[in-house]
Amino acid sequence: MKIGILFDLDGTLLNTLEDLADSTNYALRQYGCPERTVEEVRRFIGTGAKRLIAQALPGKEDDPDVDEVLATYQAYYATHAQIKTAPYAGVMEAVEKLKEKYPVAIVSNKPDKAVKILCADYFPGIYARGESTDCPRKPAPDMLFKAMEEIGVEKCVYVGDSEVDAITAGNAGAPCLSVLWGFRDREEIAANGGKHFCTDPADMPAMIDKIVEETYG
Repeated sequence: MKIGILFDLDGTLLNTLEDLADSTNYALRQYGCPERTVEEVRRFIGTGAKRLIAQALPGKEDDPDVDEVLATYQAYYATHAQIKTAPYAGVMEAVEKLKEKYPVAIVSNKPDKAVKILCADYFPGIYARGESTDCPRKPAPDMLFKAMEEIGVEKCVYVGDSEVDAITAGNAGAPCLSVLWGFRDREEIAANGGKHFCTDPADMPAMIDKIVEETYG
């Protein structure tokens, strides 16, 4: 049985929060809407760009059209996705170590174009996909299944930082390693099915080996 390791991107491999917040606030300013704090944007991330913008809008009857603000956000983020974004300390080394033993892929709810731009720079050669019209976003398991097919594996361990990732893994019938340096806290992840938690990227390879052994034998 071939087993792969699938990673979420934002909050798991890359700290993208400040660029996402800056792009959100740029779009809000263009429509005369009040800006959001970084912590507010942190809470909005995880279920796709449209949902991010919908939550960031004031929620009033005279709100601008969500799709118009979304288009402004996406255009700005496409050229400002790597201003403050960086890998979390130790993540690159952990991914390289895992690649020596397992096929690896990245799946994200951020727009596919942005995912491919970021991953081409930080994780070249690793299959990566984001939200697109031909594949439902997480927590639907479709992204995971498509990624597994692309990298030629039958089973996987999924690594993410949010309740959405824990639910996605459950929907795919896969174990999830939840990292705690990202955008959600342990309690919220645990309340949504999270069971395995990692606090240091250096521990990921050994923890994943253990999950593989316990789950797949």
